[in-house]
Amino acid sequence: MKISKKCRYGLRALIDLSANSVNEYIVLGNIAERNNISPQYLEQVFADLRRAGIVKGIKGAQGGYRLNIAPDELTVAAILEALDGNYHIDKEDESDNTHGHSIAVSIQELVIDRINAELDRTLQNVTLEDLRKHYLSHKEFEQDMYYI
Repeated sequence: MKISKKCRYGLRALIDLSANSVNEYIVLGNIAERNNISPQYLEQVFADLRRAGIVKGIKGAQGGYRLNIAPDELTVAAILEALDGNYHIDKEDESDNTHGHSIAVSIQELVIDRINAELDRTLQNVTLEDLRKHYLSHKEFEQDMYYI
């Protein structure tokens, strides 16, 4: 399984948005610049997030984006689903062959189903608030560092 670039950029942008605003609208260009993401690409990502109801956007001079869901209620699973759809590993292809079918069922039940269950457990239990706090703790640590 691989998390797509779209999902990675979406997560980065949402962490940035939650860390840099408190019910304020943030200009997408600022998020793009801070995270070294193409503004045009980020606009496409935010279109999906807007359709899913995760962010709210306002056009115009005072426009921008803000979260539409509280960070502690927004799971990573919901974000990934909004951007890429189902994040699970696809079901094992079952052939008509009796032995092939049994092998496919074994792989599905003992490997794929277990991996998908762990994905759900992890992604549904990590919130944007968890990511924001982790980011801010590391950001503070980096600011305290100095080099000789």
